[in-house]
Amino acid sequence: MGALVLMRITAFLRSGRVLPGLLGTLVVVGIIYGGGRSEAAEAYGFSAVALFPVIAWQARLLLDTEPDVQRRLAVTAVGLRREVIAGLLAAGAVGLATVIFAMGLPWIMGGIEGPVGIGLTLGAWAHAASLVAAVGLGALASRPVTRSTLYGIAVLVTGSVLAIVLGLNGSVVPWLAPPLMGAARRLADQPGSASIAALTVQGTLWAAVVVAIYARLRRTRS
Repeated sequence: MGALVLMRITAFLRSGRVLPGLLGTLVVVGIIYGGGRSEAAEAYGFSAVALFPVIAWQARLLLDTEPDVQRRLAVTAVGLRREVIAGLLAAGAVGLATVIFAMGLPWIMGGIEGPVGIGLTLGAWAHAASLVAAVGLGALASRPVTRSTLYGIAVLVTGSVLAIVLGLNGSVVPWLAPPLMGAARRLADQPGSASIAALTVQGTLWAAVVVAIYARLRRTRS
């Protein structure tokens, strides 16, 4: 399975599909920090939300890189369960690299000010929540599930919009969305451990449900 993960990451890089996500990250980071310096926690909370659709798009591109015939051969070789896990791990690894790049670039640009330690820790937490949710959404929008580029884009755009709208303050069903907006608000308000724990549980459960749906769809559509 490790070889399959490495093969998918290598194919993603060699195909040039890594460029859209890289450029999208540069645009997002440039917009966030181009107006001046910001405190680490607040800035990272906002960038975690803004990067969510970028990482989801990136995950979809990675899972779509492999031709259908090659994917079926992989399923035959290692089994559907391992093939699904390998795809998610590959998308997660690429997304993690994007998060590290997005969190490190502001230091080069001189866009961070104020207390660093706690802000960096909270920012890493917010980006981790965004990463897990984005990989799940990207998987649901990938060709193995949607069977169509048009449907895949529709799932990606709709999911990204709902993740933000349903998480807005005052939403009656915030638990239907990953805790992106909630985490951004908490980071701006210097959250306590209780609120962080609650949002972590929400994010874990949301990601688990999405991955279970993806695995189920892959099983029925393979």
